Amino acid sequence: MARKLKSYTGFVLGLIFTAAGAHAGMIDKEGMAPWEICGLCHSLDGISKMSKFPILAGQKKSYLRRQLIDFKQGLRSNDGGQMAAIVDEFEISDIDQIVNYFAGLPSPVSQQDLRLGAKQEEKFQKGKLLFENGRLGVAACNSCHNPVHPTAPYLQAQHADYIRKQLRDFRRGDRANRRSAIMTVIAQKLSEDEVDQLAAYLQRSARAEVSAAH
Repeated sequence: MARKLKSYTGFVLGLIFTAAGAHAGMIDKEGMAPWEICGLCHSLDGISKMSKFPILAGQKKSYLRRQLIDFKQGLRSNDGGQMAAIVDEFEISDIDQIVNYFAGLPSPVSQQDLRLGAKQEEKFQKGKLLFENGRLGVAACNSCHNPVHPTAPYLQAQHADYIRKQLRDFRRGDRANRRSAIMTVIAQKLSEDEVDQLAAYLQRSARAEVSAAH
């Protein structure tokens, strides 16, 4: 009976915290630090539990800063308006605090499953090849998404569903903030299978250990 009660309590608490993350705009955030507000959805360790919210831990400062400013200025809006509502509560001066907090967190580890089946392993390897080498008409993803590029984000160890959504949004023109034109062109050249392969590879790939000072 005690075990059942413990399981039920954990389930209820899980629902409460999930609802809190999904409806962060409905929570009384009086007295919370800016990064704590972001942590309601993205988790305080920067490793969000829901794929709708990207993992932010150890992300490049320049990329985080640009996305927050673009949401605040109405230049990015492919999230259903949730981020626009949240950043509207922040002052520009809060953005550096948020950026420094999440960029300074330990980078996420890859979500590699050593028991991948043959089909999943094939998908992983095709995604790896596309990311590292590209193909005719499509440049290698890591020609920009690497440790030294100042603005292209790290993609490794990110939620696969989040990667898929962003590539599809780029393809449709739904994500069109600053400097997104090149990604729109690339995404439109990718097949649906290639989108899936890249997402599967990136979720399970390890991020290079580099300073988050960019």
